[in-house]
Amino acid sequence: MMSDMMPGMMWGMGLLWLLVVILLIVSAAALIKHLRSGNEGG
Repeated sequence: MMSDMMPGMMWGMGLLWLLVVILLIVSAAALIKHLRSGNEGG
């Protein structure tokens, strides 16, 4: 079954998950930075 799948599909799924993970990390870092700057400025 797995051998019938095209390698391109596997690469696509890997890239998609990589993008999702990067977006989550960047958004989390931005949120923490925003919260910290808000607390310091307030």
